[in-house]
Amino acid sequence: MGYVERKRWLFLGLPWTFTKYTINEDVLTIDAGLLKTTENDCYMYKITDVELEVSFMERICGLGTIKCITGDKTHPVLLVEHIKHSKEIKNYILEESEKARIKRRTVNMQDIGGIDLNEMGMDIDDM
Repeated sequence: MGYVERKRWLFLGLPWTFTKYTINEDVLTIDAGLLKTTENDCYMYKITDVELEVSFMERICGLGTIKCITGDKTHPVLLVEHIKHSKEIKNYILEESEKARIKRRTVNMQDIGGIDLNEMGMDIDDM
Protein backbone atom coordinates (compact mmCIF):
# COMPACT_ATOMS: atom_id res chain seq x y z
CA MET A 1 0.00 0.00 0.00
CA GLY A 2 1.08 3.56 -0.51
CA TYR A 3 -0.11 7.02 -1.38
CA VAL A 4 0.18 9.28 -4.41
CA GLU A 5 -0.85 12.88 -3.78
CA ARG A 6 -0.46 16.18 -5.57
CA LYS A 7 0.49 19.47 -4.03
CA ARG A 8 -2.54 21.74 -4.17
CA TRP A 9 -3.18 25.44 -4.22
CA LEU A 10 -4.63 26.93 -1.09
CA PHE A 11 -7.32 28.46 -3.30
CA LEU A 12 -10.12 25.87 -3.10
CA GLY A 13 -7.55 23.07 -2.80
CA LEU A 14 -7.17 22.68 -6.56
CA PRO A 15 -4.34 20.38 -7.77
CA TRP A 16 -2.91 22.84 -10.31
CA THR A 17 0.72 22.39 -9.38
CA PHE A 18 3.45 20.24 -10.86
CA THR A 19 4.52 18.55 -7.64
CA LYS A 20 3.62 14.93 -6.97
CA TYR A 21 4.35 12.98 -3.79
CA THR A 22 4.66 9.18 -3.91
CA ILE A 23 4.86 7.46 -0.54
CA ASN A 24 5.29 3.72 -0.08
CA GLU A 25 6.76 1.44 2.58
CA ASP A 26 10.36 1.91 1.36
CA VAL A 27 10.72 5.41 -0.01
CA LEU A 28 9.17 8.89 -0.12
CA THR A 29 9.57 10.50 -3.57
CA ILE A 30 8.91 14.13 -4.47
CA ASP A 31 8.63 14.92 -8.20
CA ALA A 32 8.53 18.65 -8.92
CA GLY A 33 8.64 20.87 -11.98
CA LEU A 34 7.23 21.22 -15.46
CA LEU A 35 10.06 22.17 -17.83
CA LYS A 36 12.88 21.30 -15.47
CA THR A 37 11.90 18.39 -13.26
CA THR A 38 13.49 17.38 -9.98
CA GLU A 39 13.04 14.00 -8.32
CA ASN A 40 13.97 13.78 -4.64
CA ASP A 41 13.94 10.44 -2.83
CA CYS A 42 14.25 9.72 0.86
CA TYR A 43 14.35 6.21 2.28
CA MET A 44 11.79 5.62 5.01
CA TYR A 45 14.40 4.43 7.51
CA LYS A 46 16.04 7.87 7.35
CA ILE A 47 12.87 9.67 8.52
CA THR A 48 13.26 10.22 12.25
CA ASP A 49 10.31 12.46 13.05
CA VAL A 50 7.08 13.56 11.40
CA GLU A 51 5.05 16.69 12.12
CA LEU A 52 1.67 17.79 10.75
CA GLU A 53 1.06 21.50 10.23
CA VAL A 54 -2.38 22.76 9.26
CA SER A 55 -2.84 26.49 8.70
CA PHE A 56 -6.22 28.20 8.82
CA MET A 57 -6.54 28.26 5.01
CA GLU A 58 -5.47 24.62 4.77
CA ARG A 59 -8.11 23.68 7.34
CA ILE A 60 -10.79 25.44 5.29
CA CYS A 61 -9.73 23.51 2.15
CA GLY A 62 -9.22 20.17 3.95
CA LEU A 63 -5.47 20.15 3.37
CA GLY A 64 -2.34 19.86 5.50
CA THR A 65 1.46 20.00 5.32
CA ILE A 66 3.65 17.17 6.61
CA LYS A 67 7.13 18.04 7.81
CA CYS A 68 9.55 15.06 7.80
CA ILE A 69 12.78 15.39 9.77
CA THR A 70 15.33 13.11 8.12
CA GLY A 71 18.88 11.95 8.50
CA ASP A 72 19.43 12.77 4.82
CA LYS A 73 22.41 15.05 4.15
CA THR A 74 20.95 16.88 1.14
CA HIS A 75 17.45 17.46 2.57
CA PRO A 76 17.30 17.29 6.38
CA VAL A 77 13.69 18.56 6.29
CA LEU A 78 11.23 17.36 3.65
CA LEU A 79 7.92 19.16 3.25
CA VAL A 80 4.93 17.36 1.79
CA GLU A 81 2.89 20.49 1.21
CA HIS A 82 -0.84 21.15 0.90
CA ILE A 83 -2.12 17.59 0.47
CA LYS A 84 -5.43 15.93 1.20
CA HIS A 85 -5.64 13.11 3.79
CA SER A 86 -2.64 14.67 5.53
CA LYS A 87 -3.29 13.14 8.97
CA GLU A 88 -3.72 9.65 7.51
CA ILE A 89 -0.55 10.01 5.44
CA LYS A 90 1.41 11.39 8.41
CA ASN A 91 0.45 8.34 10.47
CA TYR A 92 1.40 6.06 7.57
CA ILE A 93 4.85 7.68 7.23
CA LEU A 94 5.40 7.42 10.98
CA GLU A 95 4.50 3.71 11.09
CA GLU A 96 6.37 2.73 7.94
CA SER A 97 9.52 4.64 8.91
CA GLU A 98 9.58 2.79 12.25
CA LYS A 99 9.09 -0.56 10.48
CA ALA A 100 11.87 0.28 8.02
CA ARG A 101 14.28 1.20 10.85
CA ILE A 102 13.52 -2.07 12.63
CA LYS A 103 13.90 -4.05 9.39
CA ARG A 104 17.28 -2.45 8.65
CA ARG A 105 18.29 -2.60 12.32
CA THR A 106 18.98 1.12 12.46
CA VAL A 107 16.80 1.89 15.48
CA ASN A 108 18.32 4.61 17.65
CA MET A 109 17.89 4.28 21.36
CA GLN A 110 18.16 7.44 23.41
CA ASP A 111 19.63 7.52 26.91
CA ILE A 112 17.35 9.81 28.88
CA GLY A 113 19.08 9.37 32.22
CA GLY A 114 17.36 6.16 33.14
CA ILE A 115 18.81 3.19 34.97
CA ASP A 116 22.57 2.69 35.10
CA LEU A 117 23.15 -0.97 34.27
CA ASN A 118 26.61 -0.96 35.87
CA GLU A 119 25.12 0.03 39.23
CA MET A 120 22.73 -2.93 39.01
CA GLY A 121 25.61 -5.33 38.30
CA MET A 122 24.38 -5.97 34.74
CA ASP A 123 26.11 -5.71 31.43
CA ILE A 124 24.55 -4.74 28.10
CA ASP A 125 25.30 -8.30 26.90
CA ASP A 126 23.04 -9.69 29.63
CA MET A 127 20.01 -8.20 27.92
